[in-house]
Amino acid sequence: MLPFANPAVEAVFTASPAPVKKRLLGLRKMIFEVAADTSGVGELEETLKWGEPAYLTPASKSGSTIRIAPRAGSPTQYALYVNCQTTLVDTWRTLFPTGFSYEGNRAIVFDAADELPQDDLRFCIGMALTYHRSKRKPA
Repeated sequence: MLPFANPAVEAVFTASPAPVKKRLLGLRKMIFEVAADTSGVGELEETLKWGEPAYLTPASKSGSTIRIAPRAGSPTQYALYVNCQTTLVDTWRTLFPTGFSYEGNRAIVFDAADELPQDDLRFCIGMALTYHRSKRKPA
């Protein structure tokens, strides 16, 4: 397991419902792995946004914030959230129309009973971690 640098973030994972806790930790690990494997992302900052674990790219400013959390009202669902002002979820929906369950323009929703889809989800995370880089105009 990856160590937590922020005790408040660790506390949120510890308090997560048992059915989704393992899956959230797996998703967290995947986010860090994709960041490490993606050129130009740099070190991630793990913090809380709206009381949920959030992953930012403060050094490179390459990405849009990713949040992960249990879904309110469901003991077995959790989600990967991105800023609803981005085009990320619309792009993912076009690329993977049946590969994920989506919530509006802000999230991919998962069920704890299902394994995380590795390759497609890694691609989506990589897009989020480099979202602003693709929006910048060349100098």
